[in-house]
This record gives sequence, C-alpha cells and structure tokens, in this order.
Amino acid sequence: MAEIAPLTPLRYALGKTPSAISSVVAPPYDVISPEQRAELAARDPHNVVRLILPEGEGDTKYANAAALLERWVESSVLVRDPEPAFYRYDQSFLPPGGVGHAIRRRGFLALVRLVPLSAGIVLPHERTLTGPKEDRLKLFRATRTNLSPGFMLYRDANGLIDQPLQSAQPLAEFSTPDGIHHALAKVTAPDAIAAITEGVARSTLLIADGHHRYETALRYAEEVSAANPGAGDRAEHRYFMTFLANGDDPNLVVFPTHRVVHSLPTFSYDGLLTRAADWFSVTPLARAVDAPTALAALGDAGKVAPSFVAVASDGRAALLSLRSDVDVARHPTLGERPAVLQRTDVAILHSAILEHVLGITKEAQAAKTNLLYPQDAAHAMRDVRAGQAQVVFLMNATPVKDVRRVAEAGEVMPQKSTFFHPKVLTGLAIHTLDPSREVER
Repeated sequence: MAEIAPLTPLRYALGKTPSAISSVVAPPYDVISPEQRAELAARDPHNVVRLILPEGEGDTKYANAAALLERWVESSVLVRDPEPAFYRYDQSFLPPGGVGHAIRRRGFLALVRLVPLSAGIVLPHERTLTGPKEDRLKLFRATRTNLSPGFMLYRDANGLIDQPLQSAQPLAEFSTPDGIHHALAKVTAPDAIAAITEGVARSTLLIADGHHRYETALRYAEEVSAANPGAGDRAEHRYFMTFLANGDDPNLVVFPTHRVVHSLPTFSYDGLLTRAADWFSVTPLARAVDAPTALAALGDAGKVAPSFVAVASDGRAALLSLRSDVDVARHPTLGERPAVLQRTDVAILHSAILEHVLGITKEAQAAKTNLLYPQDAAHAMRDVRAGQAQVVFLMNATPVKDVRRVAEAGEVMPQKSTFFHPKVLTGLAIHTLDPSREVER
C-alpha cells in the first residue's frame, strides 16, 4: 500500500559548524515564535531556522533562503550523504509539564511516495488552511528542497519492523534546551532496508503532524512533473521526507490540546452550564481546583463517556460528561457530525458547546478568532483565572485508534484534535527535490 524509500539527504557536516548538532537544529516552523526564532538564529550562524523562517520582506525572504542554502552547500556546511539509508530517530522525554515517567519514542526518517489523499494510502485527520500552504509552497519553489519532515504513523501491532531498526549505526546524541534527549542512527544494511520497506508497505500511513507540508509537497510535485515531462518515475520531487513511527507502539503517546475561549462579546459561565445540561451531566468541582486534580477527575469520567472540564475566570470549575440518555446519532445538534465523530470528545465539544452554546462558528474556530489551543493545562487555568480569557475547556487526549478510525472513514477531526509530543526536529536531514535525481530503490 504505502511506498517508502531510503534517503540520500543533505546533512550538516558538523566539523564545519562551530558547535554541536543541537545548535543547528530547530522545531518545525509552525511552532516557532519570533522570540524563539531569534534565539535559535543566535545559537549558530548555520541554524536551520534561517532556512525554514528566512529573513526578508515579502517574497524576498524565499529567495534569501535559496541563496543561503546554496552558500551552505558550496562551503560544505551541508554535504550529501553518499549511501541510501533510513535514519532511526529516538526521542526521550517527560510528558508536558514534567509530570510522569520518562518516555522514549522511536521512529525513522524515510521518503514516502507522494500520492493524492483521495487514494486512501496517506490519511489526513484534520483540515488544513490556505495561508500556511501558500507560504511553504513558495519556500519549496525557491529552495527546491523538503526542509522539514512530516510525521506519519504506520501499523505494526507485532513489532516486525523493530528488529531491522536495531541494526542502525549511531551517528549523534544530544539534548535540546527543552530537556528532550535525541539519538540519531543510520540503517544501511540492504536486508534491513528491505525488511523495513516491506513492513511499511503492508500499512496505510496516518498523518500525525505536517498536513500542510504534505499537501504542499503534492502540489509542488505536480508543478515540477508538468514542467519536466521526462522526469523519471522515481525522481526526487515525487517523494516526501517523513518521520515514521509505529502507531501501535504503546510508547507512542498522544497528549490533549485544550481550548481557551476569549473575547466573546457576551459570555456567562452560569448560562454555559445551564444550556450544557441539555446534553451533559454537570458536576461542580472544588473552587480553585488545581490542574492535576481536575485532569484526574476528567480521566476517570472519560472512561465512561465523552467528557471535559470547564474552568471559569472566577475560579469555579465543573466536569461535563455526556448523559447516557442522549442519543448522539439522533440529536439535532450532535448528530450533524459524521458517525465516526459523534462520540469523540473533541467533536462533541466543538458541536454542542463551542458552536451551539457559545456561537463560535467553524470559520472562527479555524481563524482562532475566539480560541487558543494550549497544551499546558495548569498554565491555561492560570491565564483564565488571571482574567486573560473567559473559560478554558480541559480535554482528554484523543486515542490514536480513534484518530485512525476517523481518518480511515474519510473524515477529519476539528483543528488541534491531537498533540503528538515532542515535535520532530528540522535539520537532521534535508531532502532535495531535483527532478533529474532518482531515489534509490
């Protein structure tokens, strides 16, 4: 089903950089604030943030990125890896907020054959926005490279791909300032590459992160193919660089993204709870309840029914759980969603509360007009109680199996339904998109 291939990427020649690899990598472009961009750029003159978020006014920034990339290649800051390989990539981390035991997530960097989403091989789970795709397309066109990897999940319940990944040769280990430990290794043995390729071919691929990047790569590939009708079937531009992880791995954890509501012209917490009682059992929690206690109560309730916690600016909090007598499929509000979404917490929150009770339209949700999407519950509660917003809805994480079930049904979830932590770093490898270069079999 899914076709993957090993990489022969551009990589940092660390002897050419004044400091370790930790100084030249960066998070994905879409989570970097202006302040963090400045800090990353100050770490090293060759930090990849200078390519993924280039300096310049208007569209000149894309040409600046292309010129900078060319200089780095000419001066051998970036060099071509001579042999095809998968790059095993481990990240060891604590859950957001630093509470809990250390977790290791293992996957590998590879090339994925670009196929239309309609083919049902690469599965999206959320909608994309036009603005980010136009920005990334201009960067693709200027640099002719795939700078930032996507993140996809394959299915391997028996762990058959684990063994060939063990054959990797260590390349680098380092920690980033956020406390995450990273380990990169190279899989080059032909039998290991074949086993991994065949193992992934048995699965569809669920996009965990990088929807905009994948759709941009598809559009760019169509442009290049049209301009280069003689390009080979395995030309580089027909492949997308991706971090692949086993979606059946128990160490693959998904964390919740909460919803903070702000700036509504009229808002009443009492009115919210009153109207919510049409669908939900409303259980008041202790005034000024802390985040761990609220999340623990939410976790217990979520095992029984779709649930979330609403925390007000005056310190009050309440647990809302879908009532057992509410027939979701037949409800005039909740039943508007596709069947696979009707009992997912995040879809019910968006349909019943955000849209119906609070009047926040789908368009306003996409534009984040009245919504913020924090991952840190304690920080979000502090902000709301400090008067910076009107209410925060604390969420349970959406299980990977539910995300895949929605995607396989051809549906998508509301924006920011999942939070796969940590993010996959940019700068470990760079995939060029030269139509005259062939991807290795």
